Amino acid sequence: MGTVTLGVSIAVPEPYGSLLQERRAGFGDPAAHGIPTHVTLLPPTEVDSSLLPAVEAHLASVAAAGRPFTMRLSGTGTFRPLSPVVFVQVVEGGSACTWLQKRVRDASGPLVRELQFPYHPHVTVAHGISEEAMDRAYKELSEYGAEWTCASFALYEQGADAVWRKLSTFAFGGGISGVPPQGAPVDDHVTTL
Repeated sequence: MGTVTLGVSIAVPEPYGSLLQERRAGFGDPAAHGIPTHVTLLPPTEVDSSLLPAVEAHLASVAAAGRPFTMRLSGTGTFRPLSPVVFVQVVEGGSACTWLQKRVRDASGPLVRELQFPYHPHVTVAHGISEEAMDRAYKELSEYGAEWTCASFALYEQGADAVWRKLSTFAFGGGISGVPPQGAPVDDHVTTL
């Protein structure tokens, strides 16, 4: 059957998503129009295509244990010099994203994988472009802010044309079975995620 490249992320809603995608394109990032604006929960991961039903069942289970939470973006950050990335910071909702991404990659599911870098929720606005363009992205979006209620996440597949397309959306179920364990860092508003 072959393999597919999958990703799991929280979409940045309109009007914010399109605005940040256009800004990313304006900084000269050639990948801007192939990647919907998002916060990653699972980076690009190659999976046997026969596992898609198991992947969807696993993600539905993760979502059923979650609850909507506030996401707030503010200002910019960078992973340079380690990685050529400028991003908009997640300043509220980061603990919920961390909780979700751990469950998406849980050893009991079909999406087990190690991360290349420690997980840090963010919205990429420039990747792998000139230093001058990354400096411009960092400066021009330094005052940027957005806020919304995150009520779902989605599964995406990368096509042969390098464009990411949504396969399924998973809405949070509202149950309390997904309360983070004691001692886990939690924002006040996600104690019942």
